[in-house]
Amino acid sequence: MKYRIYIDEVGNHHLGSSSIPGNRYLSLTGIIVDLDYVKTVMHPEMEELKSSFFGSHPDEPLIFHRKELVNARAPFAILQDESVKETFDAELLGKMEEWTYTVITVCLDKKKHLETYKTWRYDPYHYCLVMMVERFLFFLEHHSAVGDVMAESRGGKEDRRLKKSFTTLWEQGTDYVETERFQKHLTSRQLKVKPKSNNISGLQLADLIAHPSRNEILDSKGKLERPLAPFASQVVQILQNKYYQTDTQMFGKKFI
Repeated sequence: MKYRIYIDEVGNHHLGSSSIPGNRYLSLTGIIVDLDYVKTVMHPEMEELKSSFFGSHPDEPLIFHRKELVNARAPFAILQDESVKETFDAELLGKMEEWTYTVITVCLDKKKHLETYKTWRYDPYHYCLVMMVERFLFFLEHHSAVGDVMAESRGGKEDRRLKKSFTTLWEQGTDYVETERFQKHLTSRQLKVKPKSNNISGLQLADLIAHPSRNEILDSKGKLERPLAPFASQVVQILQNKYYQTDTQMFGKKFI
């Protein structure tokens, strides 16, 4: 079997902004899905959901963005109708629970990171990516499988930074995982970077759950500034059965 982990980012990697309210934490959320399952189940069902509620057409597909859905902005303005919103939310939550995927979220306290490493600092995104891909590797080894990694595009300079970070990981390994293990289970030394505008269902699902997952981790540490919204709370409940864990260890949530 071949899996792909689709990664979405909440926050930014700039250490200098760590003292600004709302910019202290960076998180990466990854959705691990079997590629055949994406093709035959997840993508068609996501497109059917879009078509049923918003009239999405294959020539001009709609792209799910959490912020636009939450705020019922175009092209999702029909969600301003409370009865439509309730029906859509129920169906979307049903799919989130029904679909087969595994979640890993890594959340970094940039302020603490900055204070800890006075003279030598990791790039925050690379630091999170290392922990994310290590856990993806553990998943692949556990399932005797191979896979690759896709992240949402952030633009030219940012994409080059992400790709360089991933290639370094593939070529050099980490302090805890030797190079050979990565190269045995990861099918490419290149990080795939695509915009959500390409209508990639895995990236859209990652976008929908990344913020609730990040906030759940912060809430568990007493660091969330405001309570989870009702819809986000329902997403968090679904995620409890989606986080990657074995019989002996939880790999799906990490706060650093």
